[in-house]
Amino acid sequence: MNAEVQSKLVTVVRDLGLQDYYPIWQKMQQFTDTRDASTQDEIWLCEHHSVFTQGQAGKQEHILNPGNIPIVEVDRGGQVTYHGPGQLMMYILLDIRRAKWGVRDLVSALEKSIVDTLGEYGTKAYPKKDAPGVYVDEKKICSVGLRIRKGASFHGLAFNVDMDLSPFQGINPCGYAGLEMIDCTHIEGPKNMHDAKRDVVAHFCQALGIKHTINKEGFDE
Repeated sequence: MNAEVQSKLVTVVRDLGLQDYYPIWQKMQQFTDTRDASTQDEIWLCEHHSVFTQGQAGKQEHILNPGNIPIVEVDRGGQVTYHGPGQLMMYILLDIRRAKWGVRDLVSALEKSIVDTLGEYGTKAYPKKDAPGVYVDEKKICSVGLRIRKGASFHGLAFNVDMDLSPFQGINPCGYAGLEMIDCTHIEGPKNMHDAKRDVVAHFCQALGIKHTINKEGFDE
């Protein structure tokens, strides 16, 4: 394999900081729709201003009292959830056809990245077969939702690090009435976004055998 082809297999990790949800969703779709077989894979890390997102399977009955927080209907799998500052979003824009991964491989790697991250701090976390995401003592700390288009993935995970959890009370999180959400301030885990980004990316890339490089400047305009 020549150096040019090899370089294309290195995934670029972009740290985008605090962002509005809608423009990032639009950029994910644009990236996926315009990529080709030679496009380098990317992972985007960010936080969002407060927003509820309703997945393709979403039912209006699970939105109880959103208040003045906007609701965006999106093209990922799953039901309704909340995003806000202090929650790590990791969006995975990967050519799964080229890498010969299945959707289950991606979901398992996303969940494993959180389980392994929390395990480093001594917290036992686990996924559930019937309810994607990661849990600690039956409380949810990470949500997972993906979309596959043209053999490529986008969307990803939402990991509660140090955030205001009260907006979750305005919905049935992920479609489950009474589901309690927690963040890392309630358990042993990364207490700041820097450590969470470092740990989760490292474990995710290790799970899939991904080589990656960090781009701290965000998008190349």
